[in-house]
Amino acid sequence: MPEDMPADFDFLVRYGYGEVTKNEINTYQDTVVKDLIMNGTATADINLTEDEMRSIYERMRGIRIMGKLELVSLKQGCAVVPYQEDSWRITVNGFTRNWSWSGENCELTEDAEKLLELRNFIADIVAGKEEYQALPEAEGGYD
Repeated sequence: MPEDMPADFDFLVRYGYGEVTKNEINTYQDTVVKDLIMNGTATADINLTEDEMRSIYERMRGIRIMGKLELVSLKQGCAVVPYQEDSWRITVNGFTRNWSWSGENCELTEDAEKLLELRNFIADIVAGKEEYQALPEAEGGYD
């Protein structure tokens, strides 16, 4: 990734539990989807600032997100329910990379942990936005 954030830098991350990855942060379309669990989903138009995008870009650069990542745990035969799951699409300088990871096998790889930390960092930024705070609260939970 270049040191300076390119003009075409965008990303989309979908996340949730198991196959219920209804939460989405999408800078391609400047939208956020919130999983309301029992009440479906809610969508808001949210623009991240240039500084927020630059901060996210720097974190992505730091974990070399456009390089080779090890996302499948070698520890098999163990299952967690419910488990977290993320899928990513990232565009930098005309190149798009897709990633996904799952916490189903009890243990995350180091790279998956870095993506989880990155997703939490981004979700915290989004959660501070007025547009997100105006969305309804989720009701219920996942077992």
